[in-house]
Amino acid sequence: MTTRPPLTDSFDRRIESVRISITDRCNFRCRYCMPAEGLPWLQRSEVLTFEEIERLARILAAMGVSHVRITGGEPLVRRDAPDLIERLVRVPGLDDLALTTNGVALRTLAGPLVDAGLRRINVSLDSLDHTRFAEVTRRDMLDRVLEGLEEAERYPELRPIKVNCVAMRGFTEQEVVAFAELARRKPYVVRFIEFMPLDADRTWSKDDVLTGDEIRAMIEAAHPLVRLPAPASSTAERWAFADGAGEVGFINPVSQPFCSSCDRIRITAEGALRTCLFALEETDLRTPLRSGADDLAIEALIREAVAGKRMKHEIGEPGFVRSAKSMSQIGG
Repeated sequence: MTTRPPLTDSFDRRIESVRISITDRCNFRCRYCMPAEGLPWLQRSEVLTFEEIERLARILAAMGVSHVRITGGEPLVRRDAPDLIERLVRVPGLDDLALTTNGVALRTLAGPLVDAGLRRINVSLDSLDHTRFAEVTRRDMLDRVLEGLEEAERYPELRPIKVNCVAMRGFTEQEVVAFAELARRKPYVVRFIEFMPLDADRTWSKDDVLTGDEIRAMIEAAHPLVRLPAPASSTAERWAFADGAGEVGFINPVSQPFCSSCDRIRITAEGALRTCLFALEETDLRTPLRSGADDLAIEALIREAVAGKRMKHEIGEPGFVRSAKSMSQIGG
């Protein structure tokens, strides 16, 4: 592998992580993500091919981007997703490959994904109650998600299994301790993510945000916690239960932004580079990929975009402008 100068922005933040969406489609209709009727989906020709994704991963890896997370939409609705994993694990310089999923397809795909080389997985799960799960996802599929998690548990290579819960005021409070108990009895790291202004219905309000500190206090009332060290670029605060049985995490982008140490960029399913989840600008990489641009030309486009990465997302500050795209269109 030819090593290039590291990828840095104008604030000297070194970019080492990329989230790559492989589809905008999803088999859920989560209230914080998209309307009940769904969204206008991309046509197949508009979505990056696996070959194009692999090429971008190689270009980024040569610049020191060593962490790749595959996202969607729901990435496992994309046919032959394990084939992409197999391609990416062979890319020199990629030290960490992970996937975020809603878990529905894991009961059939956990094995093929592990066989392809996947070693880290995040499963989105916002309720452990059937009625409430259907309320937030607009789908009655909790049993399938739980079956998928149990299937993932069968593969010790997949550790830790992270379970992500979007925390919404007026909804999540009554299940906080139940999720903590899940982290204590299963090989899961349960992480609570503050609700962000990326809902397609555009009804988000800061009053809807149940903060990480509030959730941690609820858990500590039942089970004392001890803080664990985490890298400066980590999005999550890590806490272990004081008796050593399990771990929970808190991702607090609204109440405690971590922008100053951000080391990540995103590529949407149609090949647009975004330097922040809340960016208002995108850089088209698909057109040059398909029009004969060489790797150095693609690299130059990426470097120019990253140089313009903003210092922070400005949620809750005067003048904040939310993205026109929902989370499923950007990539979770």
